[in-house]
Amino acid sequence: MIVYDLSCSQGHRFEGWFGSSADFADQQARGLVSCPQCGTDEVAKAPMAPAVPAKGNSKSDQPVPTQMARGEMPAEVKQALKALAEAQAKALESSTWVGDKFAERARSMHYGEVDEAPIHGQATKDEAAEMLAEGIAVAPLLFPVAPPDELN
Repeated sequence: MIVYDLSCSQGHRFEGWFGSSADFADQQARGLVSCPQCGTDEVAKAPMAPAVPAKGNSKSDQPVPTQMARGEMPAEVKQALKALAEAQAKALESSTWVGDKFAERARSMHYGEVDEAPIHGQATKDEAAEMLAEGIAVAPLLFPVAPPDELN
């Protein structure tokens, strides 16, 4: 999945998730990409900073970075990010880490071969796309998660 920062002709900024850059271009050409605030389909990719993930095996209580390209991050955004991080952490407490067997386990549950249970793990982009095409509900985690055996 690719996440793009998007902006509309009215200046609203928002995020869009696409299977590939070609998917974005196709959906945009068909008028399927629209602003969630004003509804216009005059949408373009906004300038983005590169995503540089933190070291995967470190666990930190450091706060989320608070500087944005155009100044300080608004307090509401800080609170929202903190709430999302806490919600993800709470959800993962009742979820089982399945590592690189995520696609296999998700399929087994989807097709009724094993009981459904909350799981999280690793899947390649291709595996995620294939699961979505099969109707299996999967989504990337918002914040990186280190495998349990790699935590300090």
